[in-house]
Order: sequence, then C-alpha cells, then structure tokens
Amino acid sequence: MHIEAFRDYCLSKKGVTESFPFDEDVLVFKVLNKMFALTSLSADAFKVSLKCNPERAMELREEFESIIPAFHMNKKHWNSVNVETLMDDALFIELLNHSYDLVVQGMTKKDKEILKNM
Repeated sequence: MHIEAFRDYCLSKKGVTESFPFDEDVLVFKVLNKMFALTSLSADAFKVSLKCNPERAMELREEFESIIPAFHMNKKHWNSVNVETLMDDALFIELLNHSYDLVVQGMTKKDKEILKNM
C-alpha cells in the first residue's frame, strides 16, 4: 500500500481527521481527537505506528520482522509497521482497523454516541 492509499483509507473511516500536532513531518490520524495511526513523511521507508492489543502486539512482533515496538510510543500498546517490507496489504488493513477499533472501544459513552451520529 502506498502512503496516498493509506491516507485515503484512514480518512474514509468515521470521525477521522488528519493533523500535524508534533511538527510538519509527522502525519497523525485521529478519531475524535484520539490517535490511532501516525507516520513520518520524511522517513526513508513508509512506516506506520498503530495501536494494538498488548498480547497481539507481542505475537505480531514475533511473527513478522516488519513489525516492531513503536518509537516514541508506549511499546506495550503501539507497534511500528514497515509497510514496504510487510508485503501484505490485507494484514496492514486489518491492523489499521484494529487500531481504530481499539481507540473507539476506549472512548466514553458520550464520544461513542457522537461518533455513531456522524
């Protein structure tokens, strides 16, 4: 998957916005102001940091060399996926959806209702 397709996919999800809250290089996708995906626009390789269930995060790191603990993030809950070497768009989409769903699950009832009505 190319970065443009990644961006389009993220923005197609309900309640998602994009921003550069840290600097002009790190593109962040949020659902109702909660991060679920981020990537550097100037990195040599296309890598995306995604939230992940802690047990699943460990399993993925053991199974795929392209998935490692995310830099500058809580390594228990965030993985960095090298999209270029993963070579499996279906898995990448699954991990994107998982990250989005985890963030939504952690929202307050009020925010879940807001998202539902968008």
